Amino acid sequence: MRLDVVTIFPEYLDPLNVSLVGKARARGQLGVHVHDLRDWTYDRHNTVDDTPYGGGPGMVMKTEPWGDALDSVLADGYEQGAHEPVLIVPTPSGRPFTQDLAVHLSERPWLIFTPARYEGIDRRVVEEYATRMPVYEVSIGDYVLAGGEAAVLVITEAVARLLPGVLGNAESHRDDSFAPGAMANLLEGPVHTKPPVWRGREIPEVLLSGHHGKIARWRRDEALRRTTAHRPDLIERCDPKAFDKKDREMLSILGWEPDPDGEPYGRFWRRTGGVEE
Repeated sequence: MRLDVVTIFPEYLDPLNVSLVGKARARGQLGVHVHDLRDWTYDRHNTVDDTPYGGGPGMVMKTEPWGDALDSVLADGYEQGAHEPVLIVPTPSGRPFTQDLAVHLSERPWLIFTPARYEGIDRRVVEEYATRMPVYEVSIGDYVLAGGEAAVLVITEAVARLLPGVLGNAESHRDDSFAPGAMANLLEGPVHTKPPVWRGREIPEVLLSGHHGKIARWRRDEALRRTTAHRPDLIERCDPKAFDKKDREMLSILGWEPDPDGEPYGRFWRRTGGVEE
């Protein structure tokens, strides 16, 4: 995979040299190219922003530097043999970044990021490059950052760990929170390691039993327990058919039942003192 980032703060992307992403780069599994947007400015102040049309506070990033920068990045990528680029625009007004989207992006050969500052990039830049490649406007959460570089780090780490050979154990992400399959709408439960007793707190007995079936069931139950406690919205939009008999028994214990009227549409409702929420 090739990854390009155009930014006015290249140093912000230094963490891409460490941990799993850094190792993937060193092994040649991930080619990362960080570009300074100001290299495509032509005035003595290296100006990348201007006042917004229509008035209002803040500044807007200009079309010319972004257009020249992206044209140059595309030309270099094609010259180096990259193909099928995807443009990723981190923005709080984008689609939510999910594990499903991370999986999709991990299958693409070339990602180009445009982390913005100020009030964002002139909309015409997105419209222009949407005619040349897929464009994903992506939000990592319902909040606003000073700039998009932190979102680039989040998205890159989520995507890079899914690339073949990046994780030491290829099965490591199978039971992650939100992992495709059985964990698609669940949070991963608690994990434990040695020693078996720490400050009077013991490892759950089932984990020491060696009974793989019971351990798998315990982990599944704990995932359901944690999800209902921290992210009830995930359960609410789950397809009831995704839950087997044991799952439903645990959900019932936790105060949940499928809605007979909503089940065809994949809805659940939660019991609280007999009153539907």
